[in-house]
Amino acid sequence: MANAAKFELTDDSVVVIIGTGAGGGVLANELAQKGVKVVALEAGGRYLPEDYVNDEWDSFGQLAWTDPRTTSGDWRVAKDFGGLPAWIVKAVGGTTTHWAGASIRFQDHEWKALTTYGAVEGANLLDWPIDAAEMAPWYDLAEAKLGVTLTEGREGLPGNNNYKVFEAGAKALGYTEVHTGRMAINSADYDDRPACQQTGFCFQGCKWGAKWSSAYTDIPRGEATGNLEVRDHAHVARILHNDAGRVTGVEYFDRDGNLQFQAARIVAVAGNSFESPRLLLNSASDMFPDGLANSSGHVGRNYMRHTTGSVYGIFEKPVRMWRGTTMAGIMQDESRHDPARGFVGGYELETLALGLPFMAAFLDPGSWGREFTSALDQYEYMAGMWIVGEDMPQETNRVTLSDTVDRFGLRVANVNFSDHPNDVAMRNHAYERGQAMYRAMGATRTLPTPPYPSTHNLGTNRMSERPEDGVVNKWGQTHDIPNLFVSDGSQFTTGAAENPTLTIVALAIRQADHIAREMASGTL
Repeated sequence: MANAAKFELTDDSVVVIIGTGAGGGVLANELAQKGVKVVALEAGGRYLPEDYVNDEWDSFGQLAWTDPRTTSGDWRVAKDFGGLPAWIVKAVGGTTTHWAGASIRFQDHEWKALTTYGAVEGANLLDWPIDAAEMAPWYDLAEAKLGVTLTEGREGLPGNNNYKVFEAGAKALGYTEVHTGRMAINSADYDDRPACQQTGFCFQGCKWGAKWSSAYTDIPRGEATGNLEVRDHAHVARILHNDAGRVTGVEYFDRDGNLQFQAARIVAVAGNSFESPRLLLNSASDMFPDGLANSSGHVGRNYMRHTTGSVYGIFEKPVRMWRGTTMAGIMQDESRHDPARGFVGGYELETLALGLPFMAAFLDPGSWGREFTSALDQYEYMAGMWIVGEDMPQETNRVTLSDTVDRFGLRVANVNFSDHPNDVAMRNHAYERGQAMYRAMGATRTLPTPPYPSTHNLGTNRMSERPEDGVVNKWGQTHDIPNLFVSDGSQFTTGAAENPTLTIVALAIRQADHIAREMASGTL
């Protein structure tokens, strides 16, 4: 960018943000717009719509975080994808490059899961220290930023064949809350971005820029203010602090593999729910022997990934589900809290199409033989949907440091996850309802499939009223260190049933407002 700033490594007046996705990218732009100097460090490279590849495997190689990780626990992912517990992006824009675009507000009761659901055995439920009324104005700003469809008069996206089958099946079962929104994908030109061209490669980076991503909206706009410098291929190693226990800056490996130190007035961590706790744990010191901001012992704990799974239906006539927007279709009737179903919390069903390469990898990992190949043979006749539901936070579902190290010699994240009985009951209910929707439309075969590597990674640095219950306060400010913030989905206290990006963005806008005010008043 012509106006992009360049700050000195010794400039200790800057805010350093680690990660440039829905949390970090938005925070960087919002602060830059307010006149705050920001250095954003991104481990990955920089790609813009013209660089994205409309090919599933090639795109995965370009964008995905494939650095080593280790996995444990009883979840299927540990068996099927042991080195890839999550499908997240390592690039400027973070996972907003890969996300589907679903942008749904939390329901009022989901801010207060402990109060609403009561104590659930084996779950570590906690109420958020904020609520729907406090978040409403920030959601308004986030929806305007993202251009969310079916919101503020913006039209919904057209329904493709996959959606038409899904909608008709839902209505046949008596469901009413079914539509093609709310999506951060333009149905008409909006905010210098064109309308969706229905290409169908939403997960591979939108080549049109119709889908919101911080990569080509917030980041360049922040740079245009002259207050934001983005350094790509900057892999942060640790956060340093002084004798008073305040952070002073970050050490990172630059694109040449040289270790650099960037001084900072404030540090904000936004590296997703694996990399953020990993960084805090790898930053342990004599003063903070268990890792930064970890006096409660909660850093890395209460990892949530949403209760997921998929259902595919095979029909007598072609559906060609891959044509059109990947995930523009949702049924929300089951997102209510209704313990009569045998579980607390709720789930959404959303349309989903995977291309043939990913379908072969994800349909039933490790499968072979006639049952599997006959399903792939009928790919053209297939319709697909995805389950996304509120999973239970558990202390033992956690990110710790593995004995494995990366190419910089830094210990990588080990992700331990086992389903809670509530998660299993919810998934089974969703499998049954999804299959019933397709059977109501004459499906000749239905295929419930196990969860894929996680895209919704939540918890691990959770927000809490009391310092002993979590890692950050209601502003995402760590309880232990006043000038250290968490700005991504790892601050989620509970997961709710909704796709998390809209809430991450709303929290980032709110956090930027708070940080700028505190800086101006001299308290930060």
